Amino acid sequence: MATDNRIHFWRKNAKVPGRFPKDTPKANNLKSKKASSFHEFARSTNDAWDIDDEEDEDFLAPIHPSSLPPTLHSTHQVPPLPPQQPINTTTEPDTGPADRLAPPTAEVRLQHEEDRDCGQINGRVVVKSSSEALLNTNTVRSTLQKQKSLPVRPIIPLVARISDQNSSGAPIMTVRDKSRLDKFKYLLSCPNTDLEELRKHSWSGIPREVRPITWRLLSGYLPVNMERRDLVLKRKRDEYFGFIEQYYHSRTDETYKDTYRQIHIDIPRTNPLIPLFQQPAVQEVFERILFIWAIRHPASGYVQGINDLVTPFFVVFLSEFVEEDVENFDVASLPLDTQRNIEADSFWCMTKLLDGIQDNYTFAQPGIQNKVKALEELVSRIDEDIHNYFKRYEVEYLQFAFRWMNNLLMRELPLRCTIRLWDTYQAEQEGFSHFHLYVCAAFLIEWRKEILSMVDFQGLLMLLQNLPTIHWGNEEVGLLLAEAYRLKYMFADAPNHYKR
Repeated sequence: MATDNRIHFWRKNAKVPGRFPKDTPKANNLKSKKASSFHEFARSTNDAWDIDDEEDEDFLAPIHPSSLPPTLHSTHQVPPLPPQQPINTTTEPDTGPADRLAPPTAEVRLQHEEDRDCGQINGRVVVKSSSEALLNTNTVRSTLQKQKSLPVRPIIPLVARISDQNSSGAPIMTVRDKSRLDKFKYLLSCPNTDLEELRKHSWSGIPREVRPITWRLLSGYLPVNMERRDLVLKRKRDEYFGFIEQYYHSRTDETYKDTYRQIHIDIPRTNPLIPLFQQPAVQEVFERILFIWAIRHPASGYVQGINDLVTPFFVVFLSEFVEEDVENFDVASLPLDTQRNIEADSFWCMTKLLDGIQDNYTFAQPGIQNKVKALEELVSRIDEDIHNYFKRYEVEYLQFAFRWMNNLLMRELPLRCTIRLWDTYQAEQEGFSHFHLYVCAAFLIEWRKEILSMVDFQGLLMLLQNLPTIHWGNEEVGLLLAEAYRLKYMFADAPNHYKR
């Protein structure tokens, strides 16, 4: 009977990994009962949302029929941005130089106030905003009041913005950066883009100006032939909105209402402290993308964590039309055709990504199980001290690495770092499915000193689930990728070293 109950649980909740039945104890007892199987771990893991059945009773109400294609009209008015107010950064560990947290001077503040204007230049929306625009804590909490189970998160300081810059404050454009940008422009302007050459240059990061088209090419969404690109884009975008007309109305059907309900609940939790993702127009885009993908991929359906994978694509394709301060940009102010194109491109590129890692999200998520086991074996070979330390304190790799594989480290790194990381993943052959393993291993070893300083199970798990990366930028990600490449060269390219 116990076996039947477990099977019934996974059949009912396979689309929601780690979701608790109401009578299941939470993660406070992680150490008291050691998980003996992946199924038991999924019952006891604390990396999940505890969702009340009564929550959000009106989830089946149509969002806004007038906002759906083909016209995609939106009747929403985006609420005004929260007023600026200082944020107490003492809730965050000081992991960087003191000058990273230093507040702007009065002169800088004055200049930022004078520059906070919005206009259009050559059809591009240019937003100049104060770099000290901070979230109003009370406003953010009120918008999430219905999510009773949302974990308490520390306030993100100013340095955690999406801005594509090094955390050390390096110049935006150096001579080397200009040379690299020119190289990308040359490759992209060729009648037939050399993908291998483009991958080679993309590995160490893609300039912001050419990242959208480069991602489309590297993901396989765009053809290398320049003359065919416009035709392919139009065809794929029309095809996506044909899917919406064909499938989206079925979100209230009995067959799909559970899927839609879970998506509807998860969307507000996607980067909840970044105003961009709390806009109704953006949340409607995400709901359509995720629902259409789930309907077209019944083998896995929607699984918690897939919602995170849309955000980098959406931000990158939005950046084509926004000069800076993307996180506070009013998406509804863009032309409707532009909004449609951003949505369709995000859907297709996310689909291309998930095609390579779909076994992460099928029944029982075997892809994640295998990757976590591979990570454990890899760490045991490259750093036996850490591996034995986990054994000593009975820390299971599933307890922290499940989320690393399920969300591709997106909840461990600021979004700006994820975008930089994905530059390399797109450039690598099997970057999301294979190279990610070595990035996770390098990421774990990065915190070796902090891990070995912990003296109990609770301290270790708290550290591994809340690693202090809030101040990371391109430099830190570059070092992480270099170490991951070294590990891949040693173990993946020399498999005998991988085995005992």
